[in-house]
Amino acid sequence: MARVELIMPKMGESIMEATILTWLKKPGDKIEQDESVLEVATDKVDTDVPSTHAGVLTEILAKEGEVVKVGTVIAILSSDVEEKSSKTSPQPPEAPTTKAKSQAKAQAVNVPLVSTNGSSHATIDYKSSSRFYSPLVRNIAKEERIPVSELETIAGSGAAGRVTKKDILAYVEHRSPGQAAIGGRPSISSAPLVPASISAGDEIIQMDRMRKMIAERMVDSKRIAPHVTSFVEADVTTIVSWRSKVKNEFQKREGDTLTYTPIFMEAVIMAIKDYPMINVQVDGDRIIRKKEINIGMAVALPSGNLIVPVVRNADQYNLSGLAKAVNDLATRARENKLKPDDLAGGTYTISNVGTFGNVMGTPIIVQPQVGILAIGAIQKKPAVIETPAGDAIAIRNKMFLSHSYDHRVVDGALGGSFVRRVADYLEKFDINRTI
Repeated sequence: MARVELIMPKMGESIMEATILTWLKKPGDKIEQDESVLEVATDKVDTDVPSTHAGVLTEILAKEGEVVKVGTVIAILSSDVEEKSSKTSPQPPEAPTTKAKSQAKAQAVNVPLVSTNGSSHATIDYKSSSRFYSPLVRNIAKEERIPVSELETIAGSGAAGRVTKKDILAYVEHRSPGQAAIGGRPSISSAPLVPASISAGDEIIQMDRMRKMIAERMVDSKRIAPHVTSFVEADVTTIVSWRSKVKNEFQKREGDTLTYTPIFMEAVIMAIKDYPMINVQVDGDRIIRKKEINIGMAVALPSGNLIVPVVRNADQYNLSGLAKAVNDLATRARENKLKPDDLAGGTYTISNVGTFGNVMGTPIIVQPQVGILAIGAIQKKPAVIETPAGDAIAIRNKMFLSHSYDHRVVDGALGGSFVRRVADYLEKFDINRTI
């Protein structure tokens, strides 16, 4: 039997360490290649780590709650593979670029806390602490507005007394309402201004971690960005007919479904190229025009929560490639198999509320982006159309597009023109197009 080392894999750019949440296997268990062995957490997402070889787990070297650097040996397997091929040594993590180093350093040292008026009020200075805090713990502390002085009081159950994810979440759960809210801004776990009334028979449901993060970020976005929403109705009869004609052939050839989402995403990409000031981010009094077009797509999870994976460099895909990328991200999101990089770098977001039967919506911007498009349900409607013989009434497939944008940097002319251009591309779709 050959001895094989299982190492902590690199899970994304600038992700240099992860916290071990749960070992899914114990010593003596047989493991298949690519079978999940443990769950880990980074500051972006929780994910499984698969085994690189088939064999028997003989030794676990990293405990639950321990923070492990990328490339570190975390377990030993006994495998039937030849000794020559099994002696794999951990590869050192890729050297981060200067930009990544500076970002990582900024994350590790100072985490800005935003006051009620949106200005930077205070920072969590980790240099003042004698303890090490993982990126995951720092991120939770940031979300809950827990300063270092308060973190120092939390008893750690990890190696060398480190505070683990379980430690800080348990602390947050029993934290006094409004405790240590910096800058006078309470966390979402604080008591509301108007207490909820609770009657006999009411069910009290505790928010899970993801729901609390969603709530916090939605409140932050509405506080940071003055939202304006413009609406346009688009005639997508040609798209409905074209998709009905090609979807079976596409499914047979590619083994994948052809939904409306990649078609809508393609129109958004073309409109962004026409109006590049939609593809920007705000940094204080600076506007950063993004070179890459990275489209986030809101995905509803079986738990009822929402996650936004990102199609990176979406403008470099053809329609078939977009369909595959969209299906892959949506499937992995629902199966909890997204990687940290799958959620990073978005520059514009779309949300297909039509999948829930909604005709329109007023979506909330994903910070630090400045725009998000909600796509409504496609409905058959009577409409006046122009024909060579004059105007006529016909049954058409129509849908509403709802574009929410940050009025600090996107005025009505730009925000309204952009969503109109998306509708124009959808209405001019080529019925004879091949895919």
